[in-house]
Amino acid sequence: MSDINEAVSLIEAQGRGLEEFKSAQAARLRILENEVSGLTKRAGRPFAGAGSGDDDHTKAFLNYMRSGREADLQQKSMSIGSDPDGGYLVPTELDLELTKYLGARSPMRQLARVVPVGGAEFKQPASTGGTAYSWVGETQARPETASPGLKMVTIPTCEIYANVPITQQLLDDNTFNLGDWLVEELAEAFGDGEADAFINGNGVARPRGLFTYDVESTADAARAHDKFQYVPTGAAGAFAGTAPADALISLVYAVKAQYRANASWLMSPEVVEQVRKFKGLGTNDYLWQPSTQAGQPATLLGYPVYEDENIALIGAGSLSAAFGDFSRAYTITDRNTALIRDNLTSKPQVLFYATKRLGGGGGRDTRAVCVFR
Repeated sequence: MSDINEAVSLIEAQGRGLEEFKSAQAARLRILENEVSGLTKRAGRPFAGAGSGDDDHTKAFLNYMRSGREADLQQKSMSIGSDPDGGYLVPTELDLELTKYLGARSPMRQLARVVPVGGAEFKQPASTGGTAYSWVGETQARPETASPGLKMVTIPTCEIYANVPITQQLLDDNTFNLGDWLVEELAEAFGDGEADAFINGNGVARPRGLFTYDVESTADAARAHDKFQYVPTGAAGAFAGTAPADALISLVYAVKAQYRANASWLMSPEVVEQVRKFKGLGTNDYLWQPSTQAGQPATLLGYPVYEDENIALIGAGSLSAAFGDFSRAYTITDRNTALIRDNLTSKPQVLFYATKRLGGGGGRDTRAVCVFR
């Protein structure tokens, strides 16, 4: 009987120990959740479990836009790290919608690597060559192989701004969808500027454009790691008069197979117009294949084609098209969008002074993309 009592006592003790363990772990989990919530709010990003708080911030933000009353917005913004002197952070749901609109306006946003950042610059290490290897026999010595070269790619955060006007009459109209209007206006204001910078920007207080980097005709093994390879179009400032599509094939195979798996074309409208007329050798079939599904790009030689009006026209020495894996070659950084209401500068209109912080730069892997020249 005593053995049974001892067993029961042991089981009860184990049960109490298990409950105490579960209680302690639950307390630790709550502490961890609170710490993560605080960190994400200070970074201007909503915590996954704080949807209602973000909704409250959105309501306060839109009310501030309509009326100029800051009391509620200041209280909500304190919890997400917003700075009223530099502008109130645009609510996450509106900022995500803005990013989607900007992606539709800029092919580079669809093709490049896009990274959210929280600081003044973004640094990423990049290899300048693969790790060396050596073959050996079973009993042969194994000397150390050469280490891969590394470089640090730094992308500074730049700032683009716009003053977006609206009448007080529209602001007073409660049926007017203020959130949608703001997103569309900011997309219009920022979209053209950043799309051009991702292609042609000089890197001074703006992103550096992909097509501004130095190019050489030499292949990967012989080319400096900070330069892109170019392939001739076939004639000075034009495609060759005979078999012009051969240059397209040369450009494709100038990119290694490992990058072609995720490759795309990026062309100026003028180049698109010309290559759409190219036909296969000895056939009357166009190489260009129009899209059969809404929202999907056309293809050329089996790869999707994106058109960007910011790319230079065909000319002697100009870079008018590129092919490859742009997510390996170019990085875009996004930080945040902020806004200040100004009802004094341009009466009777109200101005919304909006700023967006972002960056852009190539050079992470110059082997991933080749260009036409």
